[in-house]
Amino acid sequence: MSFYTSLSGLQASQTDLAVISHNVANVATNGFKKSDAQFTDVMAASFATDPTKQVGSGVMVKANRQQFKEGNYNTTANALDLAIQGDGFFAVQSPGKGPLQYTRNGAFQVDQQNYVTDVNGGRLQVIPVDVDGNPTATGLDGLTSLQLPATSGQPVATKKVSMDLNLSSTTVAPTIAFNRSNMGSYNNTTQTKIYDTSGNAMTLTNYYVRKPLEKDAQGNDIPTADGSSAWLVYSFVDDQQLTTNGGSTNPVQLTFDANGNMTAPTKAVAFDSFTPHTSTTAQPLSIDYTGTSQAGSIFSVASRTQDGKAIGTLSGLSVGNDGLITASFSNGETAKLGKVALADFVNMPGLRQQGDSYWQATGLSGNPVIGTANQGSYGAIRSSTLEGSNVDITEELVSLISAQRNFQANAKALDTANQISQAIFNIRS
Repeated sequence: MSFYTSLSGLQASQTDLAVISHNVANVATNGFKKSDAQFTDVMAASFATDPTKQVGSGVMVKANRQQFKEGNYNTTANALDLAIQGDGFFAVQSPGKGPLQYTRNGAFQVDQQNYVTDVNGGRLQVIPVDVDGNPTATGLDGLTSLQLPATSGQPVATKKVSMDLNLSSTTVAPTIAFNRSNMGSYNNTTQTKIYDTSGNAMTLTNYYVRKPLEKDAQGNDIPTADGSSAWLVYSFVDDQQLTTNGGSTNPVQLTFDANGNMTAPTKAVAFDSFTPHTSTTAQPLSIDYTGTSQAGSIFSVASRTQDGKAIGTLSGLSVGNDGLITASFSNGETAKLGKVALADFVNMPGLRQQGDSYWQATGLSGNPVIGTANQGSYGAIRSSTLEGSNVDITEELVSLISAQRNFQANAKALDTANQISQAIFNIRS
């Protein structure tokens, strides 16, 4: 009988050693949770057995219990590296629509189809939201795989440009005819990015030329009677000059009174429709100079706007503490894509370990309860952060020594039982 008692002790110690070794092997595994082997004694008795004379029959492994305390948090440069500060699991699903898996390893990336996945290819599950970031679904049936949009919005052709400038009153008018290739033939210039009907970018270049005053017989400037002055503006889209009044290439004239206030034009200047080199569709364009002035200070642009827009390409991603994922696009638009779904369980140690840092729900753990970060029992989401293993290497090494000692003690007990048996065999001889 003592043989089997000692054998159960050896088996229990081997299990303990295996559990500890597994913990040590995963000391660097993100999101790993250590386990502890828990034992219970074995007693064999009947109703007629005197309780004062019972002898134990050894030990058995009662449970390999997982410990779900948090690991250390490590900062990264990837916005899709996520950690949960508190309770909860990320929910992921394989592309084959298999059962949901749960993980604490938040090292996510973007695959070729723009899905956000973990290193195993499992797609991160999120709760859909409206434009204000409010959830529009609940529970397991409301989850969806997070797929990042490659673009945003529709292209809008530029129809109107607004310019608020200051043209210096001390500027001397050029003495040669305008030639955009000769910088001495104009005083100032502005460049504005505009868009065609397909969202392709073009450059609107305006050249500002101080209009010379009339000269007297001696070649001196003759001031105007009311002190007014004027500027000429030549406008080009890329290398194509804009025209007015059905094809005229005459420049637009800006007129200022003696106080530097613009008196003409009084409304936006409408140019003839033009066909850009980047498109086959003609588009109109107007420039509004409202607010432009002429003062003694240097040339400056107070404000400049245009109403066109290109298709936005994905340029950035952010994840808030509440799990709200927001995408940024090159055209300045933003879009709320969903909230990271978190799963919680009534009995977390009842989860079945699947490997690959995955857990699966069981009857012991109960069904997952889906929610979002910072609500109820769910923890907060930390972006650009990964949760490390919760294994304490020092603690595990001490436990390893203890398990080795227990194994040696049981081996010694087995050896002693063998010697006793040998002594009994020797009585007959």
